[in-house]
Amino acid sequence: MGDPGGLDIVIAGGGTAGWMAAAALARFLEDGSRITLVESEAIGTVGVGEATIPQIHNFLAALGIAQAEFLAATNATFKLGIEFGGWRAPDHSYIHAFGATGRGSGLIPFRQLWLRGRAEGFADDFGAYSPNGVAALAGRMAPPSPQPTSIPDLVTAFHLDASLFAAFLRNYAEARGVRREEGRIVNVEQHGPSGSVTALQLEGERRVAGDLFIDCTGFRSLLLGETCGVPFEDWSHWLPNDRAIAVPCASSAAFRPYTQSLARKAGWQWRIPLQHRTGNGHVYCSGAIGDDEAADILLANLDGAALGEPRPLRFKAGRRAQAWSGNVVALGLAAGFMEPLESTSIHLVQSGIARLLELLPREAEFAAARATFNRVTALEWTQIRDFLILHYKANGRVGEPYWDQLRAMPIPDSLASKIALFEEAGAIVRDEGELFTEEGWGQVMIGQGLEPRSWSPLADTIPSGELRDYLATLVHAYRRKAAAMPSHREHVASLLGLSSMKEPA
Repeated sequence: MGDPGGLDIVIAGGGTAGWMAAAALARFLEDGSRITLVESEAIGTVGVGEATIPQIHNFLAALGIAQAEFLAATNATFKLGIEFGGWRAPDHSYIHAFGATGRGSGLIPFRQLWLRGRAEGFADDFGAYSPNGVAALAGRMAPPSPQPTSIPDLVTAFHLDASLFAAFLRNYAEARGVRREEGRIVNVEQHGPSGSVTALQLEGERRVAGDLFIDCTGFRSLLLGETCGVPFEDWSHWLPNDRAIAVPCASSAAFRPYTQSLARKAGWQWRIPLQHRTGNGHVYCSGAIGDDEAADILLANLDGAALGEPRPLRFKAGRRAQAWSGNVVALGLAAGFMEPLESTSIHLVQSGIARLLELLPREAEFAAARATFNRVTALEWTQIRDFLILHYKANGRVGEPYWDQLRAMPIPDSLASKIALFEEAGAIVRDEGELFTEEGWGQVMIGQGLEPRSWSPLADTIPSGELRDYLATLVHAYRRKAAAMPSHREHVASLLGLSSMKEPA
């Protein structure tokens, strides 16, 4: 046990997860706790997850990091949502955009008004009612309005360079007293009777002792998995993709303020635009396509010239049965993996850190905190898992073996009940603590082609002519507002203090 003034906290592993934890703990633990991060420059990091969701703003604000500083340090750009191309049909696309879609009337959700309007033949595409979606497809971006307006401000996240983000947070953490130990971990010491981790042995006969250990060792899960023996829950029967190939390419002239997820023969491709390049990857199932063919598909669908050799990654979807065992808490890949289809990788690190800070007791006895942490973490992971499975289950790519098999697969009861509720009359109920809102579920369900058999009778209380005019007014207002915004490129340049950003040749 450390001094009465605080805990000795040891973070095993760096990368995004490790340095996010170090930065947050250094910022908020002012009780005398000592924080040490152990990492080896010889061990590479997995750069999957360069796209984020809006909650990243909470993390940056909590650390007191200004937006312009963050953009400059990480070569970041803005993200208004994710375009899913080819998931419903080869030539179909939709955007899962952040923020609200339309505006409801009283107790009537907008989705119900739209369903009625579509049935009567005068509703536009669902995405036309999303301020974020309209601005995204127009390539526009704007800061919040200084004065309240009838049209909501854009809800944003970021595309970022994960390696630069980790380096930025390292500087932040070390400036606030975090000690970094360079070197490989060669052994993990445990207390015999309890099994608690007592120290990490490093090469060169060095030893780092602690009270609480945070496992950020990636897929290996050295502390939680190998040392504590926490089993892995395999979700690959629902999410069978097990490999990815990643490669950067030259920036596209489009400079899109959104991520792209493009369905391919046996998986999907991501495109993530940064200031200096575009991140690309092909996530696929090795049982349905060979590695060479997967690489060829990726390289044939780049926006610009490749800037390196494709880098292969192997993984399995699932999570450790407990994220906190004994005195070890796992974050990031050490806790589990879900493909970055909805950009949740960095968020799961962030939420784990927030949960740890909320529950961490002053003394080195963690039983009650550990049980609560594990319960809430399990719920969060399974809810996100179900949202990812929805994309595959509701695909419309008929006649393609990989996609046909996914459409036919049994799914968790928790997801099946959500789909059944929506198909009855378009209803969506957000579960306890769920990350994705009714707005998000609705956009993906409608975008993927799920068809409710009816709609809420509340929507019938509005006269047809009034509903037609209302829907048309929203579409025109959102288009006008987007047209008045600067381009995404202009907005990023202004925040960086540049007169302009050079477009690719």
